[in-house]
Amino acid sequence: MASDKDSMKNILIVALSVCFVCSVIVSGAAVSLKPERLVNKALDKNKNILIAAGLFEKGVTAESEIDGLFESFDIRVVDLQAQRLLSAEELAETGIDFDRYDQRKAAKDPARSVALSTEEDIASISRRANYAIVYLLKQEERLDRIVLPIHGYGLWSTLYGFIALESDGNTVSGITFYEHQETAGLGGEVDNPRWKGLWPGKEVYDESGNVALRVIKGAVNPSSNNAKYQVDGLSGATLTSRGVRNLIEYWLGDQAFGPVLKELGGNA
Repeated sequence: MASDKDSMKNILIVALSVCFVCSVIVSGAAVSLKPERLVNKALDKNKNILIAAGLFEKGVTAESEIDGLFESFDIRVVDLQAQRLLSAEELAETGIDFDRYDQRKAAKDPARSVALSTEEDIASISRRANYAIVYLLKQEERLDRIVLPIHGYGLWSTLYGFIALESDGNTVSGITFYEHQETAGLGGEVDNPRWKGLWPGKEVYDESGNVALRVIKGAVNPSSNNAKYQVDGLSGATLTSRGVRNLIEYWLGDQAFGPVLKELGGNA
């Protein structure tokens, strides 16, 4: 005859008690580590901005080193509705805190974003936040580079990254993607330094001011008249390549940062 200790009731009580204790421990750890996770998230974001701008060096891992390099940036907010940089007074009215503003969360809030039509939504992002934070690298008070946040859908996921342009607002100086779930060895090659190394020196706009920068299928023909606007496609990853092409066209186009880039380039 089974003892009371081996009864189904006692087994369930023990199992539920263990689950409860474990959930409390996990929840407590998540809460206690949240500040550290937020710091690491901000640090990783700043690191990727530095990578896109070509300022990050291997071996630089300390928070103080990254923060030191990051001090060269003038952080500004773009009103994507009005398509212009906000002044300090206008920024104060928005209540945006650089350290707390999350463009991704803002895009999900109907009060802080706009829905894009099928025709407008070439990057497959559904909604666009009303404001975006951009990073202007200054050298001796002169604009040197412009770093912009970009995102758009690839094959399996939304790719989040930064693209950096020279002071002319037209010449690419670097690109990086810090978050995605594309297939390793295929679309995941957006992380490959060799592929990212193909972007510097490429031009964004053609003579008519339209976004001409493209990720093409296959390799770029160096003798082509359009070579300066083209980047090799990712082998075996046509849809991811197309996704990158589309997000570049959207974010650097007239619906997003295009007018601001042309203004900044004209004032450089």
